[in-house]
Amino acid sequence: MAQAKRKRRTKHRGNAAGTIEARGRTGRPPSPDERKRAARNKAREERLTKEPTWSQSFRRALLAAGLMFVFLLLTDHTKHGSPIITAVVFAFVAMAIYVPAGYYLERFLWKRRMAQMGARAGRS
Repeated sequence: MAQAKRKRRTKHRGNAAGTIEARGRTGRPPSPDERKRAARNKAREERLTKEPTWSQSFRRALLAAGLMFVFLLLTDHTKHGSPIITAVVFAFVAMAIYVPAGYYLERFLWKRRMAQMGARAGRS
């Protein structure tokens, strides 16, 4: 006699506590585009959940101060003093402002993002 119901192909995997553990994706394998998108999303998530550090802020401030130095060196056409000295002074002042400001801004945004993720996880 023909089988009335199709047989299950995979086992339900239960543990001793009685909960069933998910086996993951058992359907078709993801396409290269889907894999690339998933990897990009995972990398973005890791980057956004990493706590900010002073060294990250220092590197960003160094980059900004370097760009400011080059900009001032190219655009400063004053009659008094050397444009190099002016550009160096402004770059150091920019570094002194950008490092703590950048760190505390990143930290504020990180804390807010973590709070939102916690609220979202609590709601689900």
